[in-house]
Amino acid sequence: MIIGSKVFDPGHTYIMGILNVTPDSFSDGGCYNTLDKALKHAEEMIAEGADVIDIGGESTRPGYTHISVDEEIKRTAPVIEAVTNAFDIPVSIDTYKPAVAEQAVQSGAALINDIWGLKGEDLLAPDSGMAEVIKKYNASCCIMHNRVLTEELQEKERLAHFLISDVIIKELNESLDIAYRAGIDKNRILLDPGVGFGKTYEDNVNTIKELEKICDAFELPMLLGTSKKSVIGLTLGVDKSERLEGTLATTARAVDAGCMFVRVHDVKANARFIKMYETVARTGRF
Repeated sequence: MIIGSKVFDPGHTYIMGILNVTPDSFSDGGCYNTLDKALKHAEEMIAEGADVIDIGGESTRPGYTHISVDEEIKRTAPVIEAVTNAFDIPVSIDTYKPAVAEQAVQSGAALINDIWGLKGEDLLAPDSGMAEVIKKYNASCCIMHNRVLTEELQEKERLAHFLISDVIIKELNESLDIAYRAGIDKNRILLDPGVGFGKTYEDNVNTIKELEKICDAFELPMLLGTSKKSVIGLTLGVDKSERLEGTLATTARAVDAGCMFVRVHDVKANARFIKMYETVARTGRF
């Protein structure tokens, strides 16, 4: 996997550190929405073991408020530029808007993390134009599974006894068709099963359970993003401030399944966990 000037090899799970420069993200909204605070937090995450910094300017929590392209650029572009100038680490932009992505890449971002899997929010007219931006700049991308989950769709899938893993595999392949038609380099594509997006609680649990199946369906690296999400809060009955242990349990699943990245808020704890877990789980002798 190539992100900017860095090559990430298989066989190890890397850390994508979350840097939300938003006032309303579910976990850390308002904490890092000034340039100085954002830069300091990026420095902290790098020191703690982050391999990529993922910068987001619009919250994507359930029921989030849409902001304009101009506002999202205003929030993210200066932070991307500051982080890339200060540190030798790949930066990702968390956006589904092609214009925001283009400005982000021009500001130094090397990876576009698209929660709508290159399709855009209007799934009736898929292909948002994001793939063309990625190809134009030879950027890397993270293609996430997402969908609009209606009550009608839930009932249809319940009656059909569907497997969420099969839906994810099918619809990620649709996104990959968009990527390949645009000419995006296979070595610059990362996939994400989209825990917490367009899925019920049971779907989210089963997505994590079926990670090996999802990973094995693609000859591409996978990212798992579960940090502090509601599936953990609902399972444990805890607030977002008490979801670290649950997040680490899902990180273990990511390592076991062969995911190349985990996207997390608590970089130090996850980096230490991965180092220890990979050491004791490794087969053979030193």
